[in-house]
Amino acid sequence: MKIRKDIRNVAIVAHVDHGKTTLVDQLLKQSGAFRDNQYVPERIMDSNDLERERGITILSKNTAINYNGIKINIVDTPGHADFGGEVERVLKMVNGVVLLVDAFEGVMPQTRFVLQNALQLNLPVIVCINKVDRPDQRAKDVIDEILELFMELGASDEQLDFPVVYASAKNGFAYIDEVKDDMTDLFETIVNFIPAPTSEQDCLRLLISALDYNDYVGRIGIGKIESGAIKINDEVVIVNMHSLDAPKSAKITSLYTFNGLEKKNIEHAEFGDIVAVSGITNIKIGDTICSPDDVAPLEFSKISEPTISVNFSVNDSPFAGQEGKFVTSRHLYNRLKKELNTNVSLRVDETDSTDVFKVSGRGELHLSVLIETMRREGYEFQISKPQVLFRNIDGKLNEPMEIVTIDVPEEFSGSVISKLGIRKGEMISFDHLRENFVRLKFSVPARGLIGYRSEFIKDTHGNGVLNNFFDNFQPFKGEIISRSYGSLVAFETGVAVAYGLFNAQERGELFVKPGDKVYRGMVVGKNNRLGDIDVNVCKKKQLTNMRASGSDESLILTPPIEFTLEQALDFINDDELIEVTPKNLRLRKKILDPKIRMRQK
Repeated sequence: MKIRKDIRNVAIVAHVDHGKTTLVDQLLKQSGAFRDNQYVPERIMDSNDLERERGITILSKNTAINYNGIKINIVDTPGHADFGGEVERVLKMVNGVVLLVDAFEGVMPQTRFVLQNALQLNLPVIVCINKVDRPDQRAKDVIDEILELFMELGASDEQLDFPVVYASAKNGFAYIDEVKDDMTDLFETIVNFIPAPTSEQDCLRLLISALDYNDYVGRIGIGKIESGAIKINDEVVIVNMHSLDAPKSAKITSLYTFNGLEKKNIEHAEFGDIVAVSGITNIKIGDTICSPDDVAPLEFSKISEPTISVNFSVNDSPFAGQEGKFVTSRHLYNRLKKELNTNVSLRVDETDSTDVFKVSGRGELHLSVLIETMRREGYEFQISKPQVLFRNIDGKLNEPMEIVTIDVPEEFSGSVISKLGIRKGEMISFDHLRENFVRLKFSVPARGLIGYRSEFIKDTHGNGVLNNFFDNFQPFKGEIISRSYGSLVAFETGVAVAYGLFNAQERGELFVKPGDKVYRGMVVGKNNRLGDIDVNVCKKKQLTNMRASGSDESLILTPPIEFTLEQALDFINDDELIEVTPKNLRLRKKILDPKIRMRQK
């Protein structure tokens, strides 16, 4: 058996917002990856604008640092359940993981998910308790929670003997026994505890676990060399364990390794190295690059299936083409197809209409990130209400179920239990946490969660934390009562004025303000009652109106609701669409003409 003592491959895994990316920042800085005078922004690994704005990691990232002559390849993974597919795959690239846990929040739903994946692959785990500088930290209790989780997930005796490092990624220190002012103890623990890569054979095996894309070279496959060596101009064979396609021959035209935040061109790499290769047409996740002398695919878990879908369609509103740069069905289809090069949990299907495409993903956040990205690139299109994807299993209709964990002040727990009960949620557990906080765990149909987040924020006055992840498919749970309100729909095309809005706001809450352009069939507000109402927000006060004494006060308008994309997806009904442009999000009826809408009803 051969061993590479100069390399360690490790993934940083954790629940969302527990500090993975900030920790990687510090490891990069303290390993000398940057010049002394180099400007380094916070969360440098989150290179995507949306990642920086939302404070979440969407795509796994590769980097590498050098510590005392040992190269440590680090993979920074997403913490949100919608991007869990990224975590499942990249763990195949590493020989161990650093499990990061918040010293206050402790074990959370995604902590369980990522740890379960690591234990199933028999990866050794370093536990890092982050944010120990918080005044409300409870590190000792959190370690007990983690130990219980290990035992609950069936960890072996070797896996239970995990090292614990205490850290403050924000302040740049980590220690085991005594507080220090740098990350040395974490570096040392990774080098001493994470096993060095080994190989039992000389034939090339390179498993593709992640994808990148470049307009000049096309798809770039990223993976760890399990055995053998690879060099530029090598003739190789591509096979896939889950594909019936015949093996195909290819040639390695470019080879890169990671160094800090950069890809570095190299001529040659050996087992244990994490590399990127280009020049192979249509390379995909799960492909094994083999030597022609010994062709055999490496085992790889199948990519998780999507659970939710929306229809992307060409914008056909009266304002179509006024704000977007890319507006045709060809633009839309080409962009969605390009997304498939790297977003492997996504599915794009054509429909009966040439202007409508069905896009399926892992959750609302997964799809909304794509929508927001396209919007910023200048695309203009329409989105339907999200729909869950049912399955027929043994002749019965089955639907995706989610495990929902909610931390909330006890005073709001009754409202949460009631609302999720209406949405066919079944309570699994009810635990008291700290200072009147409780943790509720439910099994809820995925369709029951569509539209719930905005209600949850309102019901808990913003004090609750909701986490969910896909569990399994179960028999259909029955009809769920849809929203308990209707829409206020513009009656004519024009510009909204204060007088018309003042009359309309008696019916509910408005989404537009004076001066906004509206068109007939556009949703301009929320009706406080069931059913839709047509309103004329463009109506001006007649100049000939006689004014009674005391009626000259200025009109007082309630500030309109401004939707985020996720809130808009939550709000719309089955007969409504979201018009997405680089400048605006507008809600509208599928059928704009009120007479035709009434006839259909």
